[in-house]
Amino acid sequence: MIRRLRGLLRKEFLQILRDPSAIAIAFLLPAVLLALFGYGVSLDAHNVPVALVVERPGPMTASFVGKFAQSPYFKPQRFATFRKAEAALAARRVLGIVWLRSDFSRRALSSGDAPIQVVVNGSDANNARIIEGYVDQIWANWLAAQATAAAGTASLPVSVQQRVWFNPAIRSRDYLVPGLIAVNMTLTGALLTAMVIAREWERGTMEALMVTQVTIREILIAKIIPYFVLGMGGMAASVAIAVWLFSVPLHGSLWVLTGAAALFLMAALGMGLVISSFARNQFVAGQIAIIVTFLPAFILSGFIFDIGSMPAAVQAITHIVAARYFVSILQTVFLAGDVWSVILPNALALVLMATLFIGAARAIARKRLD
Repeated sequence: MIRRLRGLLRKEFLQILRDPSAIAIAFLLPAVLLALFGYGVSLDAHNVPVALVVERPGPMTASFVGKFAQSPYFKPQRFATFRKAEAALAARRVLGIVWLRSDFSRRALSSGDAPIQVVVNGSDANNARIIEGYVDQIWANWLAAQATAAAGTASLPVSVQQRVWFNPAIRSRDYLVPGLIAVNMTLTGALLTAMVIAREWERGTMEALMVTQVTIREILIAKIIPYFVLGMGGMAASVAIAVWLFSVPLHGSLWVLTGAAALFLMAALGMGLVISSFARNQFVAGQIAIIVTFLPAFILSGFIFDIGSMPAAVQAITHIVAARYFVSILQTVFLAGDVWSVILPNALALVLMATLFIGAARAIARKRLD
């Protein structure tokens, strides 16, 4: 058995060297996807054009408007009237309007109740929520500064000190890039085994292999090991890109990251083996791999969309998406460190999924031999 397995492995490695498409899938595809999404996908807002309408300028309105000028999130533009600001918003020259009415300073000084009106372009709901949040933050900071100035330096009974854990700069890239690695490796792992085995079906070499003395278990092992090595190489390259190109901090252990990646890759390769059991040509295998691995991983893994905000039925479906568990592990290891209460349950889920997929591939392959 050992000699047959050694021969099969040698055949697979030679095949990889002669046809470098598998190497491109393992290394080039994750790097390109990571660069494209890493630079192209961002949930941060900087230099957002916003209209400022001040009906009666004064020292107090100047103080508040100055906060916008100092903020890196906004690029304020002054408008004389609200109607002109509305026209700019309709023409998308600005994405929001902050309107200070004529009684702003009087009401602020007399009753401390000086509301501002904020109008946001809601055609992009996500951007609108970000702008609202930033305006609320500026408003709260300005109120706190005014209260401090009015009450003296030590008379305030409550002092709020904010701390953001694990991602103090609140950079969306820091948690998006680890999720991207999981999504990319889902597609890479499935394609590695699905496409390569489908190619063997196309050429007729798989049937020729099955009628020899080698067992189906030896064939599956020989198909998994070389592409597992390639996949781990692609994973190492992705982590290096995340750390050195995108400056994502890696607080956890590299060994924990490697172990979790190995479990996830086994599950992804198992998915590819199952796909290859049904698809007999590379085009169909590639299409199936994209539909059943990449798209669910992108939408249902928690990479961008919060799973807790999804309907209960969709949340239940996310439990059969392997990338969900790997995204959680990667974001934890990168940003928080080795938090075992998060890592262990997700790692066990990956062990279960890898066992199920490889077991399913083994069972289906046996039926094909019969």
